[in-house]
Amino acid sequence: MNISKYEQRVLHALAQGGHIVHRRDGETSHIVAVDCFTRDGYVLTDCTMTLFRRLKRRRLVASVDGGPYRVTRLGLAAVRSQLDNR
Repeated sequence: MNISKYEQRVLHALAQGGHIVHRRDGETSHIVAVDCFTRDGYVLTDCTMTLFRRLKRRRLVASVDGGPYRVTRLGLAAVRSQLDNR
């Protein structure tokens, strides 16, 4: 699967334990904004609404019972391993 650099960066943060918090419009219940948090609680600014929609459409991220979006098994398989500096 072809994954862009920004998608790769977001998926890697999610694979390490991060999550994507979404906000919905009150009237239409559509997702209007997303924030990607790393496992340390920092906000990843590379995660835009367009990028989130692309990840969701490819089923690389999913939400369970209205909770935050997390990486799926398909997303874990798609992400290339990266050297962690810890």
